Amino acid sequence: MPAVEDFSTIAIDGTPHDLARYRGQVVLVVNTASACGFTPQFAGLEALWQRERARGLVVLGFPCNQFGGQDPGSDAEIGAFCQRNYGVSFPMMSRTEVNGDGADPLFRWLTSEAPGLLGTRAIKWNFTKFLIGRNGHVLGRYAPQTSPAKLQADIDAALGAQ
Repeated sequence: MPAVEDFSTIAIDGTPHDLARYRGQVVLVVNTASACGFTPQFAGLEALWQRERARGLVVLGFPCNQFGGQDPGSDAEIGAFCQRNYGVSFPMMSRTEVNGDGADPLFRWLTSEAPGLLGTRAIKWNFTKFLIGRNGHVLGRYAPQTSPAKLQADIDAALGAQ
């Protein structure tokens, strides 16, 4: 059975990013956008990262332009926007497709492991979140409107699990 550490991606700076580096950590994967009503969630994601990374939490942002064209910039522009406006220091990946024929294999796996409402696999909008436990398997899927702060109890439970 696949686990998060079986996947690799491209970081926002264009370098390969093997997710095996997060083996044994709790990972929060979020498809993000720079011009979305949920974009202010970057602040909450950064707060989670700053507060919990010493305990083993990793936040990974995956910019996506599939929802209303809300992240049309280059990777460099997206990275600069996130850092300048929200102080984002957690790892950001290259712009990624999360649905359809071009969907990144990581997101195909995430959506098969944690389907949405009524069993749908497609991601409906920006800032859908997936929490992955220390064992590399998906613990939960959260809707875009679920603020990062509302994930704290589930993150605490996952971080406490060795």
